[in-house]
Amino acid sequence: MNYIFVTGGVVSSLGKGIVAASIGKLLISRGIKVSVIKLDPYLNVDPGTMSPFQHGEVFVTMDGFETDLDLGHYERFMDVELSKKSNVTAGQIYTEVLDKERSGFYLGGTIQTVPHVTDSIKSKILDLGESSNAEVILVEVGGTIGDIEGQPFIEAIRQLRNDPKTENVFYLHLTLLPYLSTSDEIKTKPTQHSVQALRGMGIQPDSIICRSEKDVEDSVKNKISLYCDVHPKSVISLRDFESVYDIPIHLEEQGLGNIIIDKLGYTNKSPDLKKWKSLCSNIMKSTDVLEIGVVGKYVELPDSYLSVNEAIKHAGANNKAKININWIDSDSLTPENTHQYLDKMSGIIVPGGFGERGIEGMLEAAKFCREYDIPYLGLCLGMQIMVIEYSRNILGLKDANSTEFDLETSNPVIDIIESQKGLQETGGTMRLGAYRCNLSPKSLARKIYKKEEILERHRHRYEFNDFYKNTLNSNGFITSGICPDNNLVEISEIENHPFMIGSQFHPEIYTQSFGTGLGDLEVDVTSQVEEWIAGASCRGIWKNQPWRGRHPWILPLPRRLAGWIRNSRPGRSRVRRAKVEKTGWRSPISRGPNHEERSGNPWFGKKGFERWSPGSHWNHTGRRGPNRNSGPGSRWVKSFRWSRRFRRLRERPTICQ
Repeated sequence: MNYIFVTGGVVSSLGKGIVAASIGKLLISRGIKVSVIKLDPYLNVDPGTMSPFQHGEVFVTMDGFETDLDLGHYERFMDVELSKKSNVTAGQIYTEVLDKERSGFYLGGTIQTVPHVTDSIKSKILDLGESSNAEVILVEVGGTIGDIEGQPFIEAIRQLRNDPKTENVFYLHLTLLPYLSTSDEIKTKPTQHSVQALRGMGIQPDSIICRSEKDVEDSVKNKISLYCDVHPKSVISLRDFESVYDIPIHLEEQGLGNIIIDKLGYTNKSPDLKKWKSLCSNIMKSTDVLEIGVVGKYVELPDSYLSVNEAIKHAGANNKAKININWIDSDSLTPENTHQYLDKMSGIIVPGGFGERGIEGMLEAAKFCREYDIPYLGLCLGMQIMVIEYSRNILGLKDANSTEFDLETSNPVIDIIESQKGLQETGGTMRLGAYRCNLSPKSLARKIYKKEEILERHRHRYEFNDFYKNTLNSNGFITSGICPDNNLVEISEIENHPFMIGSQFHPEIYTQSFGTGLGDLEVDVTSQVEEWIAGASCRGIWKNQPWRGRHPWILPLPRRLAGWIRNSRPGRSRVRRAKVEKTGWRSPISRGPNHEERSGNPWFGKKGFERWSPGSHWNHTGRRGPNRNSGPGSRWVKSFRWSRRFRRLRERPTICQ
């Protein structure tokens, strides 16, 4: 078995995960089977209980393990599916060693860092090599050279060089070359000290990758080569890039791929990076520009939503659209300023999260999207927000809430999962990993996936309360995805809305580069757009929309967000503002009797379409009927009385204490 070890020096957050993922991509492009493992020196058993502000997002594997976010980079770059074996923490190692000591495994011996802790680390790495059927194991060592907590891991990878199960070893060290603008020069001394510390621990790097603001000149490379005892060609420059997906191409151009495979004993194989270069080209040369708003509570650190960020980029690239992501703090959203923040957005995403903070702002975002027909994608918590908002403002259940936020609510439309009640430990106990979901035949979800059953990853404790399912489904709310194992609602949609959908699972996690997650599925987007237009006269869609009559887009579906991006076309904000100026209405329920005529609807006056009259509306079938939202025929005009009747008739669901 061949091993590649990636370490980092000088400062943290240099991008070891991106570099490791890029190396994996270069090897896979040559037909070499690769698996990967991340070693984290922190004492947490896993990152599941860490604050997103400190550690970023928690990546969830298919087998239900909470891992470091770098595993997301590995899966996206390498198109592999990883397991819990791919993330090892110091907390896991010390727990294992102490459990063995308590059980008498060591027969009364003295437990020491060397050999007991280091042997446990090595066993994790070797076990992955034996079980993965890979030719090369790529190992990223978290932290920075010199950290006290990381020393056992450095010692373990040093020992692996001479392990009988190891064939060839390649050590790669990532450092920072600071640039001083005052003297206009790149300083190499921090890199020299970092390599010196690494050599003091018994490891001589085979290659050094130097992060810098600009390309490193040959004279600087020669200096590093001289002082660090590394061949000049093995000193690789890595400047800042606008897109991280350019990094594998850049490293290959500098010959890193050939350097590695020569060291590992492979014949020189030419890499196949044609598709990867095409992806990068689409990202950089996108024609459309879309403003996408992400309304979350951890937006101060974008890495908290890393998978969402990358999934949007992938969806944009596959739709040849440049995505400008607007990070919107949900704490800052109020009924008074929602238009100010969201009116220019082509689409809104409400991602996952935990806790009561920022919830009311998310509810305002969901309400805005529902009333103004703006594409909305709710992820985990975002789907729960959809349910709460709809229950409050359409069903008239003004106190509807989740028991996570209000244990005393009389309408817990979101409640804790039965299996989660009474749990004492918080780490690793949520509903985690992949679960099946059956899709309704005529739903938007079914159109997107083109499958009857899907498999997606989860991370949550609270779920849609089944007690309210029939009431919601009979009033314009669609539960289009159900888990067959426990009947939990997995996907929700809003009827008569162009694109308002939420998923209890996290579709953004499994977004690989070229669609291996969904296979080679394709969707004729044009047919969906035309269907949307044909039945959308009551929404005031204009004939001169920018995307009207465009070339049919036959799009691969590697990203679950692709359908949402397709419906987030530019110009929607401009159209909404024009409608407001022309008609003066601000929401669907306040449209006047002459709305159709004044909005310039191209279908107005045609057969089957007549002018709106007070208290009526056009439903999605094109037939006129009583307005469900306002007017004399409204079902909800007596919402207060209805609410009282409903409360009297229903049985109170069990609430977690």
